[in-house]
Amino acid sequence: MMNFENWTKIMQAYGFASGRNVCEELIAAHQSKGRHYHTDEHISACLRHLEKVRHDVTDWKSLALAFWFHDAVYKPFSSTNERDSADWAIRFLKANQASADQITRIDELIMATCHNGEASDHDMQILIDIDLSILGARPEVYNVYEVNIRKEYKRVPGFIFKSNRKKILHSFLAKPRIYGTDYFFEKLETTARENLRRAAANL
Repeated sequence: MMNFENWTKIMQAYGFASGRNVCEELIAAHQSKGRHYHTDEHISACLRHLEKVRHDVTDWKSLALAFWFHDAVYKPFSSTNERDSADWAIRFLKANQASADQITRIDELIMATCHNGEASDHDMQILIDIDLSILGARPEVYNVYEVNIRKEYKRVPGFIFKSNRKKILHSFLAKPRIYGTDYFFEKLETTARENLRRAAANL
């Protein structure tokens, strides 16, 4: 679903011009060398999940656009990927004369994918849950995710990677709930915890 047809629907919802060049730039960015999980397939998966809960969101177009941009800039050793991705989205929105409220909203949504704070509303919680949906995927799919994350950090020595990865996995397990919305909690929570415990034990 990370294709020009999907992009066009979002542009039409905003009342923007086609922006085909930006669409192509975003797809190319997600297909760039060195990406193994943070790819166009991840964005497509997010958009598929969004379609399933579209009836339960207030502002579909903002969530959809935020997903397109949220991993636009991805460098494994950078601490500013989300900020840099949000800045790209802001430049795009300003070039299309988007309103200040629209710009602020996209910035907030993209920065929420840092997963270091609480969602301010239901739509944002849906976005966060969708971004974490891989954690609750079928075990064979989740295992590929772990392999791909390791590939993205292949320059990190094994013992350092394992230590840091365990901390991340246990931080999710320590949460009272991984998924904030009832829909994703009921659908993915149990499997996510099983996947995380297994992955941590295998490190």
